Amino acid sequence: AMAELLLSGCTTSSDHHYIYPNGIRLDDSIEAAHRVGLRFVATRGSMSVGQREGGLPPDHVVESEEDILRDTRRLIETWHDPSRGALLQIAVAPCSPFSVSPSLMRESAALARSYGVRLHTHLAENDHDVAYTRERFNCTPAEYAESLGWLGDDVWHAHCVKIDPTGMKRFAHTRTGVAHCPCSNMRLASGILPLREMLDLGVPVGLGVDGSASNDAGHLLNEARQAMLLARVRRSLEPMGCDTGPQAMTPRDALRLATRGGAEVLGRSDIGQITPGCCADFALYRLDTLALAGGAVHDPVGALLLCSSGQADMTLVHGEVLVREGRLTRVEIEPLIARHNALARELVSGVS
Repeated sequence: AMAELLLSGCTTSSDHHYIYPNGIRLDDSIEAAHRVGLRFVATRGSMSVGQREGGLPPDHVVESEEDILRDTRRLIETWHDPSRGALLQIAVAPCSPFSVSPSLMRESAALARSYGVRLHTHLAENDHDVAYTRERFNCTPAEYAESLGWLGDDVWHAHCVKIDPTGMKRFAHTRTGVAHCPCSNMRLASGILPLREMLDLGVPVGLGVDGSASNDAGHLLNEARQAMLLARVRRSLEPMGCDTGPQAMTPRDALRLATRGGAEVLGRSDIGQITPGCCADFALYRLDTLALAGGAVHDPVGALLLCSSGQADMTLVHGEVLVREGRLTRVEIEPLIARHNALARELVSGVS
């Protein structure tokens, strides 16, 4: 996934990992990020409420809340770099309101703020999320998050497709961020994020590609393209929306989501823009390709977002070239693909 992101031109990524079977640890993802060179925000996810207690996850994948908090503290103290230009940071990330207890949400918020790290979870992804929160806690997802201390400029929530208008205003007022995952939302038929409405209110929004459970592509430019097109489709659902739909999201709006938007959601003023004093994170694309022929002549940004989403010719992170002429510089891609396919075959044979 990290290799695919780098090849698409992504320089910084956050990963929400919340299931730890067979002795795996978040440290494994951290070591992978070190290997490929990606700027990384590793979030220590968790599940503590299994099906027996009315939660979503199977009971065998949940952890005790004591163990979750202990390991989260270990990860922060071992890996988190608070300095400007940091290549690695840790965030605290209970999975969702339907897989952890209210007490873990509160304790996680307190733990994160005692260390000055960020908070992340899933919220209002689909109608089931809204129904669960109303039935279990007698409130909306945004109200539930606020009651737990999970609104603020140090918090970002994934999806938020079904957030209500009042919740959007609370997000804007508190500068709570949103990770918009359009391909995942379309694949799972979760709904369409009210993206234009959020941006107009001042909600910080960045892009997420989600994971292989709901999106088989880790391509940042493609995600930006889909966010733009989906925002236009949402506008088209209004009466005569076809007249104003294209203005709901322009290519430059989408590019901003993929750059400064993501940086803002992650609380990083040192990345996401080409400005003196910011990190040397760049993605360069060839404009003389067949896919961009014609369009790139008069509007390179428009062509990049509206035409076929190709790979970056060069990607730099912190000044280091990690992709050159469309190939990774630190990792041989062919053995990586072979290993990935072998593991996939092993996994499929084990469950068939």
